[in-house]
Amino acid sequence: MISITEGGIRALSRSETAATLLPSVSFFLMLEKKAPARRLIAAGAALNLASDFNPGSSMVGSMLFVLQLGVYLLKMSIEEAINAVTANAAYALRRHESIGSLEVGKRMDMLLCDVPDYAFLVYELGFNPIRHVIKNGRVVVRDRRRV
Repeated sequence: MISITEGGIRALSRSETAATLLPSVSFFLMLEKKAPARRLIAAGAALNLASDFNPGSSMVGSMLFVLQLGVYLLKMSIEEAINAVTANAAYALRRHESIGSLEVGKRMDMLLCDVPDYAFLVYELGFNPIRHVIKNGRVVVRDRRRV
């Protein structure tokens, strides 16, 4: 596990580099040490969340669960965690001009969830709220079934 110093956080916040945090690794390996998301956010660093789906360190492939871990383990707000798995993830890949948010001119990738409010993405653990998936403007999952 890599640690970052306060100087490293300051340097990262002044750079165009996004910090990729892997909360499912801490969860899967039952580590006490967690990524310093709050300190990175407070310093103004861009950060994204990823799964590190890997048999040795994290057998977690669910980005919804990674989003939830961002809130519960890393103390991110729901909005910060959603941003970290969408717009900031696209930024980390240097693809933010074409993906990562719903804007005119960008590819339309979207999940339609069966929840009364976006906060339920985090509040209902163990529940799959995804009903429809749109990829490149095409419906690829309808009513939880691949099209």
